[in-house]
Parts: sequence; C-alpha cells; structure tokens
Amino acid sequence: YAHSRAFSRGIVAKLKGLIGGEPMSLFTSEEEKTLSFDEYMTSFDTNQIAKVQQFIDWLGQYRGELVHNPWGEVNPDLEIVRPDFDAAQVRRNNLMAYLLPRLGRSKIFVVAEAVGYQGGRFSGIAITCERMLLDKHKTIRAHQITPITLQRTSSPTSLMLKRTQQEQGFNEPTDTVVWSAIIEQGIDPYDALLWNIFPFHPHKAGEPLTNRTPTESEQQLGWEYTKRLLALHTELGGPEPLVLAVGQKSADTMGRFGLSAIGLRHPANGGANLYREGFAKAIGQSIW
Repeated sequence: YAHSRAFSRGIVAKLKGLIGGEPMSLFTSEEEKTLSFDEYMTSFDTNQIAKVQQFIDWLGQYRGELVHNPWGEVNPDLEIVRPDFDAAQVRRNNLMAYLLPRLGRSKIFVVAEAVGYQGGRFSGIAITCERMLLDKHKTIRAHQITPITLQRTSSPTSLMLKRTQQEQGFNEPTDTVVWSAIIEQGIDPYDALLWNIFPFHPHKAGEPLTNRTPTESEQQLGWEYTKRLLALHTELGGPEPLVLAVGQKSADTMGRFGLSAIGLRHPANGGANLYREGFAKAIGQSIW
C-alpha cells in the first residue's frame, strides 16, 4: 500500500465523513468510481488490516462436502473466468472492504444460519446480494455496504443463470428484508455487521444453485469462525454487540454454544413483516 501520506490523510478524512456518526456524506460519483481497493486500504490501521486479512485467509482454507467456499473456491460453470479475474479473490476483497469499517465499531450483529446461493455465495458478504453491490437493488444502495465499488462474481453469460441474474446479478429476498430493517430504523449501516453461523454455502448434491440446511457438525465447525469474529471485534476495541438471530433456529444454535441472541422471525415464507417488527422491538428495548 505504497501511497503518499498526504493522499492517505485525504482518504481518511473522506471516509470519516462517510462512515462517522454524522449523517452519511458520499464521495462524488467520480471519486467513487476511481477509488481503488488498495487506496481504500490506506485508511485503516495496518494491524487492523493484518488481523482481518488473517481471518479471511483462514476462511478461504475450508473445504467441505456439498459445500462451496466463496473465498476459496471457484465454479467456472457459474462464475466469471478470465486470466485477470480470480472470483474467490474478488470475494475476499469484498469481504475485507465490508468488515474493516465494522469490526471494532459495530453495535449490532445480525446472524443467520448459512450462506445462501443468491446472497453471500457470489457477493462474498453475509446476507448481502450482488445487486446491492452493483447499486441495482430497489432499496439498498451500494454506498451503504462499502464506500468503494465492489464487483460481482457470477457470470453474465452462464446458461445456469436466469436472464435477470445474468444482467443484474443475484437478488435475495431475505437479504433485502434484513438490510431494509436496518435502514428503516435509522441505524447507520456501518454500526451493524451481518454474519452466518456456518459462513459457507451448503447445497444439495449436483445442484450448486440450491440451499441446504447445515448439519450439526457443520454448525459446530461454523461456530469456531463466528467465535473468532466476535473475539476479533473485541480485540479491535468494539463494544459488546447486541446479537440478533435471523430465525429462532439460529438463536437456538448460538444458545447451545453459549451466546445469547434474540431470535427474530425468519423473513422467508411470509415472515418479512414479523421480522421487521421483531427487529424494531429488539432495537427499541436495547441500549446500543
């Protein structure tokens, strides 16, 4: 990250304006387009970068049966494949850009069960779909996720994708509800961190574009990553977060591992409004 100190100070000042406690002020459209991932990195402490990088590298090493690791594996039938494009690396960068401004700051952790094929599988960010990253989502803006432009990894030419997915990237209804609830409550999106207990994508045999409930052993393994993420948040000076679970099942799983979480109605199967109501109630009853 060999950039001038003056340039770094300028980026830091802009980022503080963007993700500070004041109302969010955006880069100009031209600045957003030209700010690179490496330039964005200059605004963070090198020790912080090293710790988060180590965590993401650890994530990338996992391999499991009927599981896709977004940060370590690439399926050429579904993803962009070019000599200058490594889809797994792009997703590692996306996750780094998402976690860095939140770890050590976020007051709310929203935790779901596992990565879904329409969400983190291709975006690299939990409970976040590609359409949000590309600023093609109906309600969530890309700047609410990171100040820099992130990239999609699903292939616009894959015959396994629907036309709208090819053209605009994947969209995930649950992700939409979870993000919308945060914005609707007036919460700075950088004060909320989204995660999955099993942080990888479990799928059915021979069907990579499906979701599968993680097994007990997968949940146990996933908890090790979740536990480390929470510890990293504390190490970086973060407050003790309010932990909200997407679905009672996720709350029960975390409870078995000793983490108290408020279970919210899962948004799927007609539960969107109940999720929003439960989220608002949990926020209203908590001092965060």
